[in-house]
Amino acid sequence: MKKLVSVAVVALACSAGAAGAQTAMERGTYLVRGIVGCGNCHTPQGPEGPVAGMEFAGQKVIEEPAFIAYAPNITPDPETGIGHYTRDDLKRAIREGKRPDGTIIGPPMPIGLYRGLSDNDLDAIVTYVMSVAPVRNVVPKSEYRIPLPPNYGPPVSGVADVERSDKVAYGKYMAFSLGHCVECHTPPGPNGVPDFAGQLGAGGFEFEGPWGLSISANITPHADGIAHYTDAELKKIIQTGIRPDGTHLLPPMGVSYYATINDEDMGALVAYLRTMEPKPFGGK
Repeated sequence: MKKLVSVAVVALACSAGAAGAQTAMERGTYLVRGIVGCGNCHTPQGPEGPVAGMEFAGQKVIEEPAFIAYAPNITPDPETGIGHYTRDDLKRAIREGKRPDGTIIGPPMPIGLYRGLSDNDLDAIVTYVMSVAPVRNVVPKSEYRIPLPPNYGPPVSGVADVERSDKVAYGKYMAFSLGHCVECHTPPGPNGVPDFAGQLGAGGFEFEGPWGLSISANITPHADGIAHYTDAELKKIIQTGIRPDGTHLLPPMGVSYYATINDEDMGALVAYLRTMEPKPFGGK
């Protein structure tokens, strides 16, 4: 028995060591090609999906009365991308919404949520993004007919990692700071921004694109939302885009990215969704 216990302890130690040994590039690749899904906005989309050879080269993402938003070229191209950015410049742009020239990044870039990115995850994301092939692609500047804030808050001095041992807390971190799921799945309030305080996760946000009109689903454990799905069904919906009745989710749901989320992280994400306050669809 003692020998078996010793073997188990050694196995756990080796497993923990392997997880701790994950490099910034490995973590960044997992995040960017998974839950963070930067390419869902920043990679041009064609009829068959992402355009080959154009990862992160930028595209128009949304047009509405308040603004026309273009996701910029974030490849390390020196003229049309971020080739002139330092690592700190890119970190500041992602987490604080401020470019090197001091201008402010506007919506739909979820700066308010990215402020919660841990230092280690931010470093990993920047490591991956700066490693991709530079692509020369001129993208128009976004046009805003609304005033942008002078900033999104004070400079972020540091954010600690969220421990995976706290399943619900880590799932919340995924739904907010990493995957910004709550931004698309929360209806806008009177000011046009997601009403996190009153309708978090209630769905009803509308998106128009080549696919037509899509409306974000209610992801709270309400009868209008995910209450009738099992955990296994919910995981399958997120990772395959197919509901139990065979119908398919529409863009901009980043199913191709979410398919790479590992089992432990998917379990944490679903565990958090189950703890959300139940809300009727659209907060009505």
